[in-house]
Amino acid sequence: MKTYFRSWFLWMAILSLAGKSVLAQTTDAKEAGLNLSRLSDSLETLSQQVSPAVVQIFSSGLAPVTDGETAGTGVLARQRSIGSGVILDSEGYIITNAHVVEGARRVQVLLPTSPESKSPNRSLLKAKGKMLEGRLLGLDRESDLALVKIDGKGFPFVELGDSDGSRQGQVVLAFGAPLGLANSVTMGVVSGVARQLKPEDPMVYIQTDTPINPGNSGGPLVDSNGRVIGISTFILSQSGGSEGVGFAIPSNIVRNVYRQLKKSGRVRRGVIGVYAQTITPLLASCLGLPQAWGVIISDVLPGGPAHQAGIKEGDLVLTLDRKVMENARQFNVNLYRHSVGDNVVAEVLRDNMKLQLDVRVMERADDPDRFAELADPSENLVSKLGILGVSIDPKISQMLLPLRKVNGVVVAAKLMGSSSGGAELQTGDVIYSVNRTPVKNVAELTHALNKLETGSPVLLQIERRGQVMYQAFELE
Repeated sequence: MKTYFRSWFLWMAILSLAGKSVLAQTTDAKEAGLNLSRLSDSLETLSQQVSPAVVQIFSSGLAPVTDGETAGTGVLARQRSIGSGVILDSEGYIITNAHVVEGARRVQVLLPTSPESKSPNRSLLKAKGKMLEGRLLGLDRESDLALVKIDGKGFPFVELGDSDGSRQGQVVLAFGAPLGLANSVTMGVVSGVARQLKPEDPMVYIQTDTPINPGNSGGPLVDSNGRVIGISTFILSQSGGSEGVGFAIPSNIVRNVYRQLKKSGRVRRGVIGVYAQTITPLLASCLGLPQAWGVIISDVLPGGPAHQAGIKEGDLVLTLDRKVMENARQFNVNLYRHSVGDNVVAEVLRDNMKLQLDVRVMERADDPDRFAELADPSENLVSKLGILGVSIDPKISQMLLPLRKVNGVVVAAKLMGSSSGGAELQTGDVIYSVNRTPVKNVAELTHALNKLETGSPVLLQIERRGQVMYQAFELE
């Protein structure tokens, strides 16, 4: 009898625990469902908040033919590109990628449809949005950003956030028109911050696994607060489609470029007149430095802003604007974000003394892209060299360092995908002669090259950064 009651109590206890377990699982499932529903509602709200400010951009212009029988003959064809953009101001200022609108003769902006009606009978098929003419106010090839303006007021817009606050694993949404599918949104995370794709390049990017495809270029990467932390710009892909390795221009770089393009239509890059190096253990040992990491100033431009502020060769840069400097790349990246005329505060260590010095940012003198905005593909194309050339005149002369000769042609831009003809020219080079015949302008340069056949020897006399040199090659 005791055994019976003992078994009975044991079974009742097991059933009670099982019931509580089932009840707990049911409660957990309901809670998980509620959390998922809340997440879905938040994403939907965020999408509805941002989407009205995301536009599709259509640009058309003339570009040299690079394929087929007419390739390399100077023939221009109308080309059309499609990308995305985001409105950052209620008066219709739109940021996008420079490669979306570069060379465009006409820019059109497709606004999204107006906010959906609350009517339960509304159609799922949205009507096409309103198409407006856009004006290209300026572009910056170095950051691959451009500013487009549409006429009107009261446009929905979103604000730029602080990309310095981006963290690996942070949830982000990418908006745009991938493959022409207007006003699409995808979700992912920040895969990495401050990605530098070229050695010593001050441009850095936010890496994300958010699906980005052709057509997303210029669209916003948005955080959970609805602020733009980046502008989608390119992907790394072996297939041509999204493989989860996309890159966005950080909003703190976008902000600087946006303000300058809005104000003057061009971007002036700033420097302070120093050469900064990363401290290595070997360098620290050789110089007897108190630390084996960080940044050391190895050269100071005489009379430059840093020199005037009191920075000296051998100073260790501890912080720049209160941010600890771990290497020279970080130092250059932080300077890159500043506009000409800004002040930066550098904390340096000299002879065991910490000094705080205010340094004014000056304009970089050798910006190679400063001529590109003056070139028009229909007038400045030198097809046999694959360049856009600008004839030197008094205005151009003021933009150059003192030249060794009066007349010539400045290489304003190199055309991507076009044959260089065998020449190894750089942006900013000045061409003085072809086969010892002086060329005073683009027309004379083009005429001299057109007389030559493929395989002909060519001798260019050029000036590059103050040095005159010859460049010999066979015309391809």
